[in-house]
Amino acid sequence: MNIDDLCWQVRHHAGVPPRMVRALLDLGQSELLVRAARERGDWNCAEAAARALAAAGEFDRALALLDPFTEIGWRAAEWVTAEVMISRGEADEALAMVRPDAAELGDGRVCARYAELLAQAGRTEEAVELLAPHLGERRFRSHLVELTEGRGCDDLVLDALTRAAEHPEEHPAGPADGAGAVCERCGRAGGAAPRGDRWDVLLLISRVLERAGRADRAVELLRAETASGRRHPVGFPEHYARLLARQGLVEELGALAAADPYPAFEVYARALEDAGRADEAEALLRAEVEAHDHPKDRTALMHLLVRRGRTDEAVEAGRPTYAYDDCWNLLPWALELLVDDGRPDRAFELLGTLTGAYVAEHPEQIGRLRLRLLGAAGRCPEGIAEATALNRRQPGAWDTALAGLLERDGRPEEALALLRSSTHPSARRDLADLLLRLGRPAEALAAVPTVAEQRAAAARRQRGAARRRERDDPWPATDRPAPEPPF
Repeated sequence: MNIDDLCWQVRHHAGVPPRMVRALLDLGQSELLVRAARERGDWNCAEAAARALAAAGEFDRALALLDPFTEIGWRAAEWVTAEVMISRGEADEALAMVRPDAAELGDGRVCARYAELLAQAGRTEEAVELLAPHLGERRFRSHLVELTEGRGCDDLVLDALTRAAEHPEEHPAGPADGAGAVCERCGRAGGAAPRGDRWDVLLLISRVLERAGRADRAVELLRAETASGRRHPVGFPEHYARLLARQGLVEELGALAAADPYPAFEVYARALEDAGRADEAEALLRAEVEAHDHPKDRTALMHLLVRRGRTDEAVEAGRPTYAYDDCWNLLPWALELLVDDGRPDRAFELLGTLTGAYVAEHPEQIGRLRLRLLGAAGRCPEGIAEATALNRRQPGAWDTALAGLLERDGRPEEALALLRSSTHPSARRDLADLLLRLGRPAEALAAVPTVAEQRAAAARRQRGAARRRERDDPWPATDRPAPEPPF
């Protein structure tokens, strides 16, 4: 392992995928992760395995696993080493080892990570103080609220957030302030929330008030802000709506939904349903769909109908979206609803009724939905025949769909062989997933290329892309016109 490979792994989300790491942990395969960390130098495996070992009380093994990473100066390994030491009762030594120096105190990311360790060590007041100069940035405000939850310091957090909301015009946060910027008026280091972020600070304050048992004060705060007439992004009224719903203030929520339906209406309908007024909720959603025909409202109506056991009506409610050429196309979900309801044949009927531009322009999407339904209906031989024919026309493009049908048909070895030889971009991932489902975790891990192999493959792809650009470029390098200025 080397720093360059580790940086590339993090930057490109490479190595053993975190999803697979979690799956191996859930299967009790932490020793496989230990071995992968040692043999492959995979940081995702090392980090997860070290934490798993520490959680099991095997602190020495966890630290030994991290040593090769810390020895080459990998900072992330130093942070996890400190976590393990704190868990072992060596908080002072751990914090001293990774304490930010004077220059790093201006780096919010470093301070946020160190604040996590302070909170873990029970020194939450210091964590709040450390993050205070960085609360002009939204991500660090959210981080402060999250890491202090349940640690008995809500008043401190409220004070820090309140101070961050003061004097927004005097010292707005941002890169222009520079590290350690000081407000000339109040003399406080760091930057307060810019005027545009005021709403975000108020939402976080309301969140802390609610968890501190002062929900009435949280409601008053957001009620006053809403009544101010200031414009807010969608997230603000939706947060307010959910707060009202949690507090059972259904009538006030209804008034909010009437005034600003897009962010609040779905929350209001669900609150009515939870209050035993499902018929009223359904009527309101249907009226909203009739008035505005927004897919968001159709989705809410479908969810309500499914919860009420009326799947066919839910499918019909989504029908107008089945020709949409965007993420609001609810056709895959409708088919899934029918399959989950034990009626794949009804899903086939629905798919067969679709006509028009969407079907003509998306043959691959329709084909994949059909193959999935054939598998769900137990018609695997028919699906295998169709996928094989499609693969002849588009070699490799249907490998993963065909492998899924082979697995469903009780032919896992054929599915494995196909995925091992496939050039489909998802084949290696699907191969590892299939091996996990078959109870072969060591083979699943071995199917994932090492970081070095992934990096070499990425370099080959880049070289190939460069050659294609050079081949297709009509201008020789010496005659290529200069690029136009961006403005």
